[in-house]
Amino acid sequence: MSKLHIKKGDTVYVNAGEDKGKTGRVLKVLVDKNRAIVEGINMVSKSTKPNAKNPQGGIVKQEASIHLSNLNPVDPKTGKATRISRKVTIDENGKKTIARVSKKSGEEIK
Repeated sequence: MSKLHIKKGDTVYVNAGEDKGKTGRVLKVLVDKNRAIVEGINMVSKSTKPNAKNPQGGIVKQEASIHLSNLNPVDPKTGKATRISRKVTIDENGKKTIARVSKKSGEEIK
C-alpha cells in the first residue's frame, strides 16, 4: 500500500468535481477506499428517522467522501494548491524523520 499525500486536519483544494475551486479541512481519511471527507465539500441530503438526537427527523445535510485524486494540499506559504514530496532527515543518533514538503515553495506541510 502506498503512502497517501493527504492526512486528517490538512487544508485541501478541490481540483475536480462539483465543488472545484473550493478549499476545506479534512475531517476523515478513508484509507481502504482512497477517499476523504472534507468539511463543507460534497454536501448530500440524507433522510433520517426521528431519534433522541433529532426528535423531528427529516432531511439532514452532511458531507460525503471525495476521491483523493481530486484533492491537493494547500501550500502554507502561498495558499494555493501544490504537490508534495517527502524529505528524509537522519539526525546524529540515527533517528529517521520524514517530512512532507511543498513542491512550490519548499515549506513543510504540517
